[in-house]
Amino acid sequence: MAFTSILRKSANSFAPLAIRLTRVQRNYHSCVFTALNQGFQSQQSTVYRFYPNTLRFSTAVAFKKPSSDESLIRVLESEIQCAEEDGSDQVEGIPSGFPFEIEDIPGIQTVTLKRDYNGELVKVDVHMLEHGDEQEEVDDNDGDDYEDQNKTSIPLVVTVSKKDGSSLEFNCTSSPDHIEIDSLYFRSPDAEDELAYEGPDFHDLDDNLKKAFNKYLEVRGIKPSTTNFLHQYMIKKNNREYLNWLKNLKKFVEE
Repeated sequence: MAFTSILRKSANSFAPLAIRLTRVQRNYHSCVFTALNQGFQSQQSTVYRFYPNTLRFSTAVAFKKPSSDESLIRVLESEIQCAEEDGSDQVEGIPSGFPFEIEDIPGIQTVTLKRDYNGELVKVDVHMLEHGDEQEEVDDNDGDDYEDQNKTSIPLVVTVSKKDGSSLEFNCTSSPDHIEIDSLYFRSPDAEDELAYEGPDFHDLDDNLKKAFNKYLEVRGIKPSTTNFLHQYMIKKNNREYLNWLKNLKKFVEE
């Protein structure tokens, strides 16, 4: 009995101590949690102060074009404006009596001319000038007239076809007021191109024969008045294609 009484007294004496220790431990954890929470809020406030958009739009990705793209767009816009002021979008007017029908598809480097001449199909493929090679005009010494700074030329492929499928193909070079035949080929519908005899070099032919072929083309519409118009027409086409090319580049960079 006495021993049991002693144990009860000891337990009663330790109980207040345990309660106090528990309270101290709870207060300690509460202080630690409060300090950590205040530190996190302070850090969050600092991050928000320096990077406000990061927290507000954390799920969105902002995109901005590089400055190099913007600079390129401005240069393209300037080039487009200059090209439009130069009249690059204007189409060369067709003179009256021009014997050919013109097939000009935007974006294609060649222009095709066609006409019927006494049952023959005369087709002319005119190749576009390279940009920068077009004819330039400058004042002469008197300042009254204009002369060509560079005598440029345009390549022509003239094909005269018969109804049976046979044809003559002329590769020509046209410069202002002059047409020169570079080569001549006869195409037979029955012959294989790999085995066909193409004849001698055109420049090795007799002069009278060369003049006769030039006359042959002239009566079919391939003459200086025609090719001079084509020269100016292809300069305009070259400028139009350049302008459209600039606009396509600008649209691509902007997207």
